[in-house]
This record gives sequence, C-alpha cells and structure tokens, in this order.
Amino acid sequence: MNLNLSSQIALVDIPQKFYNPATAVERSEITRMEQIPTDIFPNIEQAVISIADIVVREVLNKQAEGKFCVLGLGTGNSLTPVYQELIRRHNEDKISFSNVVVFNAYEYYPLKDVKNHSAISQLKKRFLDHVDIEPQNIFTPDGSVKQESLQSYCSSYENRIASFGGMDIILLGIGRSGNIATNEPGSSRSSTTRLMLLDALVREEMTLSFHTSEPVPPCAITMGVSTILNARKIFLTAWGEEKSDMIAKTVEGKVSDVIPASYLQVHNDAHVVVDLPAANKLTRITKPWLVTSCIWTDKLVRSALVWLCQVTDKPILKLTNKDYNENGLSELLALYGSAYDANIKVFNDLQRTITGWPGGKPNADDEYRPEREKPYPKRVLVFSPHPDDDVISMGGTIQRLVKQGHDIHIAYETSGNIAVGDEEVMRFMHFINGFNQLFIDSEDEVIAGKYKEIKQFVLGKNIGDPDTRDILTIKGLIRRGEARTACTYNHIPLNKVHFLDLPFYESGKIEKLPIGEADVRIVMDLIKQIKPHQIYVAGDLADPHGTHKKCTDVVLAALDEFKTAGTEDWLKDCRVWMYRGAWAEWEIENIEMCVPMSPEELLSKRKSILKHQSQMESAPFLGNDERLFWQRAEDRNRGTAKLYHSLGLPCYEAMEAFVQYKY
Repeated sequence: MNLNLSSQIALVDIPQKFYNPATAVERSEITRMEQIPTDIFPNIEQAVISIADIVVREVLNKQAEGKFCVLGLGTGNSLTPVYQELIRRHNEDKISFSNVVVFNAYEYYPLKDVKNHSAISQLKKRFLDHVDIEPQNIFTPDGSVKQESLQSYCSSYENRIASFGGMDIILLGIGRSGNIATNEPGSSRSSTTRLMLLDALVREEMTLSFHTSEPVPPCAITMGVSTILNARKIFLTAWGEEKSDMIAKTVEGKVSDVIPASYLQVHNDAHVVVDLPAANKLTRITKPWLVTSCIWTDKLVRSALVWLCQVTDKPILKLTNKDYNENGLSELLALYGSAYDANIKVFNDLQRTITGWPGGKPNADDEYRPEREKPYPKRVLVFSPHPDDDVISMGGTIQRLVKQGHDIHIAYETSGNIAVGDEEVMRFMHFINGFNQLFIDSEDEVIAGKYKEIKQFVLGKNIGDPDTRDILTIKGLIRRGEARTACTYNHIPLNKVHFLDLPFYESGKIEKLPIGEADVRIVMDLIKQIKPHQIYVAGDLADPHGTHKKCTDVVLAALDEFKTAGTEDWLKDCRVWMYRGAWAEWEIENIEMCVPMSPEELLSKRKSILKHQSQMESAPFLGNDERLFWQRAEDRNRGTAKLYHSLGLPCYEAMEAFVQYKY
C-alpha cells in the first residue's frame, strides 16, 4: 500500500530549473533574491541524503587525518530525517562516528527530568543512542546548574567548544518565530551561550516535538548567535508549507534580530536545505517571472495577474499594458497580444470557479462549471480527520449539498479524544452521577465505583500524565455527541454519520501510531459501501500535529487500492475535492471550486461549529493561532471572498474553496 500519497500532491507543476538549475549561470539568475545559498529538493528523502553526504564526508576526512569531527546538533523535528539517514549509513554502510564530538545546541532550564523530558534525551533517542559516538564526547548544557553559577557555566561551555577547535558543522532547524537553537527574536549577533526566556510560541512548538502535553520549562540555555556563526559550516533545514513564510523571510529578507535565522546571511558557508512545500514562498517558486523567463501555464498566468492586481491595487479588468511592462510581465503581453486579452482570460477562469451548486446544477450546461450536472442527486462522502473539521472547513458547502438534495455522509476518521480537556470529563461525570441519583439505583456499586475511580484519577492527575483507557473512551464519547448534534443541526440523518475510530490515532498521546493496512481497510469498506460520486478530504496538511496528513493519506491509499484493483466501476465517476480551513487556505491560483455564502449561511456555519463545545476556549490544542476555530474559519472564508471581490468579481460575505485531487 502507498501510505504517503499526500506528499506527492503537486498543485503547481514547478519546472525543475526553478529548484534544480542545470548551470551556475541559471542558478545565479533564479536565486538573485536569495541572501543564503538555498537548496530545494522535490522531497525530504533527497534533501536529507544531500546533508548526510556532506556530514559523512567530513567525518571520514577527519578520521583519515586522525582528528575529531565536531558537530553542533539541534533537536527540532526537521532534523529527525537527517538523523535517521545517518543512522542508516552507520548500520548499513558501516560508517563509524567514533571520532565525532557532539555539542547540543540548547537545553531546557530549570530541568527536573533529564532522562525523559530534556533536549539531550530527545537527541539521544533520535540519534546518539543509535551510533557509536563515545559518551565522553557528548556535551550538553546542564539544565540543573544553580542560577547563581549560570553565567560562569555558560562561559565554560563556550570554552569547551573552543577547546576542540570550534564546530565543523552545525545542524539546525528553524522555529516558527525564526529562532535558531532557542535564540528568540531580539537576540543580538554577538550573543554567546546564555540563558534565554522562551516565549509561548516556542514553548508550544518544543512541547509538540516531545509528542506530549507536558509543557517544557520556561527557559533554555542556548548557544548564542555568535556561537552558531563561528561554526565552519551551517545547515538550516525546514520541511512543509508551515515553515514557508519564515524560510522566505530568512533567505530573502533583511538581516534583523526580529528573525534570528536571518543572521545566517552573514556566514560564508551557511546553507538552507528545504523541500518544495517549504520553499513555496521564495520568489523563484511563487513569482518566477521576477527572476527568469517562464513557461506560462494557466495557473502561473493566474498567479501573476492576481499578484499584479495586488501590486497595482486594481481589479483584473482594469490592468493596462503599462502595468504589465512596469512590473516585469511583458512576456505575457507578447503571449496574449494585449493586457485586455490576458485580463479577460484570467477573469473568466476565476469566475468559473464560483458556484452555488457544489454537487453540480441539474438541468444546466456544466461545460464551465466546477462540478458536472449528472448524476443527480449525488452520493457525497465527507471525510473529517477530527469530529469538527467538516463544519470548520466546509460547513457552508455541507449545508448547500443537503439543501440541494444530495445524499450526504459524514465520516469522522478519528475519535479526537486527546483534544478534550479534563474539565469536560468532570462536567459530564457530574451529570451522569446526578442522573443516576435521580433516576437509577444510586447504590449501584459498579456505577458508583467507576465514578469514584475516574474522579480520583482526574483530580490527582499531573500535567503530562497519560489518560486511562476509560477516560479516553469518555472523551471520545463527548466528541461523538458533539458531532451528532452538529450533523442533526445540518439535517444529516444520524444513520449517515460514521465514526471510524482509525487505529493509528488511539495511542493516547500526541504522537500517533504509524498508519497501516488496518486503517486503510476501514476506509475502503466504507467507500465501497457508499460508492460515492463525490469525496471530500482534508488538504490542510499544515496541521502541526500531523493528524490531517495521516487521515488524508489513509483515504488516498484506499482510492489507490481500488484503482490498482480495477474492479470498482463506480470509481470512474467519483471526484475527490480537497478542503482547507482549520490551519490554512488555498492560494487563489490553485482554487478550482469556490462556494459562496450569504451572511445568514455564514452564521449558520458558525452555529454548527459551536456545537463542538469541547473545542472552544478550553480545547487543549489550538496551535499557534490565538483565534478559536470558528473565528479562523470565518476570517479565512471572508478573506477569500474579499480577494475575489478585489479582483473585480462578485462581492460575497464569505467563500469556501476547494481543489480537485486527481488520482
């Protein structure tokens, strides 16, 4: 089974010369906006091989010279694939790391649990415990040192690095606030190893890297910016579109303490290594016409004109030849003959994405509509990773599909049980206890005993303690009840609401189990039962917890199995639409269907989201966005409508956007 198809989703066919130029001349042309040498790879696997090649070469060269190879190592999630490749080479290629000296880039402070909840324990689990680096050659800041001794201790850590001749290579990830190691915004270029107070965003990101809900300590002892810049070679890695904004600011922005990673611009051998999604905000990827000649696909033309509208503050149909010429788009004038012809082409393309009939309009010409007229009504299957993503991301579209008579099913892929706060459990337990006392024999020892057991556990629970299976079951029931209430509100019969409880999710922790055949078979059975004409799946792969991606991979793997078998004729008439909303929104150049909402419809969508009460203010995992999910959804839907209107298209209150998945 192919369990990683989401990583192959390419909304735009990016020419290879934009990320892998054939000559030095081509490279200098397309990277003219970049201040740090940046290597872009089509996937993570190829990227980590390139880094591992250089690290291994340096290790072997030092071995041949009888010298230590000194590595500075971070512990971010983006470095894990690099460490896995180095471990593979140690095991399969018999590469020895016995001459390697390691300096850990940072450690939490004050540190109480070194064994399980420290940066060095993380580094050991991911790399050091799996290779032959001598324990006496592993150095890390001491998170338990007394506060009055911190300054002298930090100086001694700097001296220890210097005693080995400095670092040959340092491997780093980039944080969501642009931090390297734990050098927060405001860190100076001359800073050395020191104590750093961590802001809430960095702490949350680091907590997620431990795959636990237990927060990391409030401070960290970190290598300073100057310490990092003293390394002879620096690699900064990032994967996925979640990091694309920060990579663009680091690589193409000005050197600033607001983004500490931008200091790498002043280093003479720093390298940024990213995959295509992490690179998609760089000029050569998102606006290639500013740096080179382009092969003008329909999507690239649309992207260029939307950008030109924003630069000139004009709607599409008011763009002039002068606007094109003054903003580097003269190639388009040569291609289309005039601004007018290009404007009309893109205006019509965008207009045709708008439809109030997401299931297709019966008895209508569907040549220029996103969805086909027949069959009508359609069987529609909406896959929701958590028990609220359906209404957050496409609540308005669901209501349209119901009103227009389609046979709609909702499939909740996971229980969502870890995203329910303990106070919700206690609220429901109090209700059950009161109900039992009023209407059932309150002396029932089984009921009373279970109530007491759960109550005692919750009240005595420490931050980070895993829930018992009973409590996870209760939390799952809470999410199910909310989902049923939302579906009832949207007039979806409960016999068409499916709770799949995919096994990969049921670890009881933030870190999920790998997806496998059991997950795919559950989804295949449901799809085969319904034989849908439309499937909706989450394309919101920026979800920092990874559940959306895994859920989408399960659905795509199921479809791939059907396609390979070739036995399901109904599959030929099934279209797959990807939605976003909880974590990001589709770029307008990629939108293929856009469903408008009136003010009343948007309010109705909000009400359906609010049925998920456990996911309001007390939800444990809201991510790095301070807005609640209903607020995010409304802001994004209104933002899409505003963008369409600014381009000269009709003005709606809000719009939900979709991209078709071709399988």
